[in-house]
Amino acid sequence: MDSKQDTIPFPDEIAHLEKINSNLDSALAEAEANVERIDKNYMDMKRYMADYRGEIDPHEMFQNELGLKQIDKTGAFAVQVRDRLAKLKYSPYFARIDFCQAAESEAENYYIGKFAFSHENQLLILDWRSPVAGMFYDHEVGPAGYVAPTGKVDGELTRKRQFIIKEGVMKSVLESSVNIQDNILQQELAHTSDEKMKSIIATIQKEQNQIIRNEKADTLIIQGVAGSGKTSIALHRIAFLLYRLKDRLSARNITILSPNKVFGDYISNVLPELGEEPVYEVSFEDIAEIQLEGVIRYEPDKDPLEISDAAWMERVRYKSTLDFVKQLDEFIKRLPQFVFEAGSYSYGRFTADEAMITNRFLAYGKYPVKRRLQMIAEDIYDRFATKNITDDDLPKINTIIKALKQMLKIKDTLTLYKEFYKQIHKTDLFVMPDKKTLEWSDVYPFLYIYATFEGLRESDVIKHLVVDEMQDYTPVQYAVLNVMFKCQKTILGDFDQFVNPNHLHTLEDLKWLYKDCEVVELSKSYRSTFEIISFAKQIKRNDSIEVVERYGEPPEVIECTDHDDVIKRIRNEIEAFAKTGYASLGIITKNNRDAKQLYELMSESYDDVHLISPDSSRFVNGVSITSVAMSKGLEFDMVIIPGVDSGSYHTEYDKSLLYIACTRAMHRLMLLSAGERSLLLAG
Repeated sequence: MDSKQDTIPFPDEIAHLEKINSNLDSALAEAEANVERIDKNYMDMKRYMADYRGEIDPHEMFQNELGLKQIDKTGAFAVQVRDRLAKLKYSPYFARIDFCQAAESEAENYYIGKFAFSHENQLLILDWRSPVAGMFYDHEVGPAGYVAPTGKVDGELTRKRQFIIKEGVMKSVLESSVNIQDNILQQELAHTSDEKMKSIIATIQKEQNQIIRNEKADTLIIQGVAGSGKTSIALHRIAFLLYRLKDRLSARNITILSPNKVFGDYISNVLPELGEEPVYEVSFEDIAEIQLEGVIRYEPDKDPLEISDAAWMERVRYKSTLDFVKQLDEFIKRLPQFVFEAGSYSYGRFTADEAMITNRFLAYGKYPVKRRLQMIAEDIYDRFATKNITDDDLPKINTIIKALKQMLKIKDTLTLYKEFYKQIHKTDLFVMPDKKTLEWSDVYPFLYIYATFEGLRESDVIKHLVVDEMQDYTPVQYAVLNVMFKCQKTILGDFDQFVNPNHLHTLEDLKWLYKDCEVVELSKSYRSTFEIISFAKQIKRNDSIEVVERYGEPPEVIECTDHDDVIKRIRNEIEAFAKTGYASLGIITKNNRDAKQLYELMSESYDDVHLISPDSSRFVNGVSITSVAMSKGLEFDMVIIPGVDSGSYHTEYDKSLLYIACTRAMHRLMLLSAGERSLLLAG
């Protein structure tokens, strides 16, 4: 690669950084003074209003209250400006490109940072999301261009430089004609893990940049191998859209559907780090709680690795397929034939005949059944009112609705849901664990029927939905999402990382549900060393995965004499961990029950050991004990996987669990078996 790193940075860049630092100091001082001035004005007005409350007339009081609100709003913006400048002061920019437009004789240089910075009416730093900055990610030195609001701008990149600046000090300068980001990327990947996911703006690769800047796809599906950065890319895409569509999109318009609260905490810093407000996070459990409140109870989801009930597994598997959704759709199409039997409705001398009510019921077919009755009642009332030339008494709309409800042959969603299983001749697939209580696998099929019969609470506020770990959700859950969120979506995950053996759907099924979707595949893994990924590929063959060539220690597979020997080895590794310089150690068991038992044992001896379970809400560095399912999306400097003997890991499905656990490790991986190792590790 034609690149070089200067041990003594270029003098011109040192001088430029000094100038930028000076300008930032001036701007930061001005911003701080502005915040203090606004704060003083606010306190002065509040004090005035308190001191003269009895003497101020209502009109002046109202004007003062409006003034306070305006000052408060102005102050919040001033604080935001100050905080952005403070972040820029630490690291003002990370790249420079020199671009010469076609027909121009001289190139103009652009510095690219986390935020734009202007001083004395001169733009000194470009926001990484700006069209011009996109050339840094998409082009090498040579012909280049970008799309401006006025159209395509062509020209030539004559220079690319990248910088590492920390605390306002230039640490290194790299210049190259060939993808200089690789050098910076290697340095970033060699670091120890962080408690929170960090932004990757300095190391965004070309294929990642194209995903981030894709604003046109209505549904974008990202299939990415373990460690490909798909979650980070999705969050950077949100930051880009908030920048690009700032007049139409704000943080309150975006929701992230994440697998658990720990993962939500782990990714919570990315958007604030990029200068955007945090967005609302929700889980499928949260949605169920909101939608079914006061309707019906349900059991929480169970860990499938802890259940040996064959009938329960069959029910879950059946309801995880695309064919199941198609059967529900066919049932919903037949609803008019058996759920409503229209008759005529009369009130005094007025009558709405059976044909009119039937026609209206069918005409309003895109609305829930109960909503149709409301609309038909309004139509009947309007018809009666039009004919009421003698000013007779008319029925109230609620009276008409009550009469129309008597024409329903099925009165509630639960009865309708039971009817579905009768019609497909599979009544054994619907089991209620308690009175008015659904199994988790029935919650979303029930909601899908409920949407058709009663109507779900839909969101007009949400304009973009991000769905992470897409492979863990069933087609019927997506069907319900599509009813609730009629908006742009970013859906991401890896169908090689299934954690539920009872889920049988595929990426092709997801494409069927989103027929106009755009699908992108990420095959390059950045998280783990070459040795760890090569090891994981031996367990679960995946020829598509490419490895960034970062080398480290080969994984260790250690056959201990028995379970007590495994525990002794884990204790030794926990005690040695503090001396390694690593920030995080993940001990990953097969299921949540095993994780809890191991944690209870280890926490007796070690105060700094944490359990990550479905009830946890935070991710912290140090020693964490967790299950494969809860570890998804997380990464650790070092990973220990205990219990990798043939009794625990032996099926085709177990390959996926081992693959997931192994690919959580960034730098070091150790597997411990009690006796003979699993045959899945024979390679």
